[in-house]
Order: sequence, then structure tokens, then C-alpha cells
Amino acid sequence: MIRPNTPIILSICSRKLKPSSLSSSCMSDQRQNNGLVLNLRKPIGWTSNDVVRFVKRRTRGKVGHAGTLDPFADGVLLVCLGAATKESPRLMGLTKEYIAEMELGIETDTLDITGRILKRAPGRFSQENMEQIVPLFIGDIEQKPPQYSALWTNGQRAYQLAREGREVELAPRTVHIHSIDLLAVADCRARLRIVCAKGTYIRSLARDMARALGTVAYLRSLTRTRVGDYTLAEAEALTRLDGLETFKTCYRVENIQGHDTGDSI
Repeated sequence: MIRPNTPIILSICSRKLKPSSLSSSCMSDQRQNNGLVLNLRKPIGWTSNDVVRFVKRRTRGKVGHAGTLDPFADGVLLVCLGAATKESPRLMGLTKEYIAEMELGIETDTLDITGRILKRAPGRFSQENMEQIVPLFIGDIEQKPPQYSALWTNGQRAYQLAREGREVELAPRTVHIHSIDLLAVADCRARLRIVCAKGTYIRSLARDMARALGTVAYLRSLTRTRVGDYTLAEAEALTRLDGLETFKTCYRVENIQGHDTGDSI
């Protein structure tokens, strides 16, 4: 697995280019790097800021991401360069799509696979059981964020307080779920496709769906497959950014207006 400090050369193109048109000139011109949105695939084990630092060390100017993705998750992470960083708030408002695998019968303190087990309960439920509760979570719902989250509370990130063993009480808030598709239900596991608005925590959704079944759950895996019109199929894996290889898909800031603006909350 590639690590955040791996010395890989990152090159940025100013427009979509075919492989035959690649050249080293697109690596060094700061003007070409300014005002771009990059569609990257964040690896499992990296924080979103790890990816930002990785890109920043290999480019010039300002770099930022448009929406945190948990370290245990992978998938689409939009990284903005130069003038495009001003568009981060709007990009964060784009509709998100995720593929999530939840395991019923176990709850961890982080609500994901990295956490410490807190509770156990019966975990075998049928496809029909799951189908009955899905409508309860479509549309506007009240959701309590996980205590291990990047939200600010009392001047600190919630996850920092939780790691110190301090009680973290985050107020519920309204989020919007467009759709939930059951892709598979077997034994104690369920695989879901979720399309949602910004601010939705899929870990909290898994917790709340389990509670509706009278049990507990945590997320085994989470992949963000789409942000607006930026898809996982077009996302660049960091392991492929070697030598003079450049991005197949990067977007000028003036072109992102054409992308799905989604529903924000």
C-alpha cells in the first residue's frame, strides 16, 4: 500500500489530455496548475489531509480538499488547486454516493472497523427485514453525528476529545438521504448503495438502521463512488501517478459550473 510520504512525482495537466499528448512540460508550469479540480481516489488508511499534503509537496500554490473522507474509507476525493480552492464550499454541497458494508450484531466506539467493540447483539436479519426499515431513512432525517468525527465542539475536534476518553455529546441535525439500495444481505452483513446530501454520516446511518432492527452495527467498509458528476471510474489512484504519467481527468475551475450541484443542507 502506498504511504503518505512515498516519493512519487505528481504531474498536473491543464485540460483533459490523451496519453499520446503527455509531456513533462505540464509538470512545472504553475499557471497550468492554478484553478484545477482533481478527482483522486483516496486510499484506505490515509486521511483527506494526507492526500492534500501529498499533492501540495508535488505542486505549487494553494491546495485543499472539498469534503472529508474517513481514514478507513476509500474513494472519490476532490482536491482543489489555486483559484479552485475558493470553490470548495460549493463542491462540498454536491450529492454524494457511497457503497457501504455494515455488519450487524457488533457496535464499536468509532462505528467503523477501526474501533473498539462496545456492544454485541443478535445480528442475523433477512433481506425482507432490511427492506422494511429502508423507507424510514429516506428524505430528511434527524441524525446524531459519531463522536469520532471532525466536527468542532468546545474548541476542539470531536475525535480529539473522544481519543482523550472525554465524553462527546453532539446534537442531532437534519440530513437528507436521496436513496438507499440494498445490494446484498447475507448472514450478519448488508451491502448498501446510498445517495445523500452533504453532512450525512454513513457510520451514523448504519448505527440508526441497526437500531430500527433492534440491534447494533458498525461499518466494515465504505467507498465514495461519486461526488456530483465526479465518479470513481474516472478518479486517479495515487499509485498510478509515477514518472511523467498525468491525470486523465482534471477540470478547470470555470468548467465545474456544469457539474451536479446536488441538494445541500
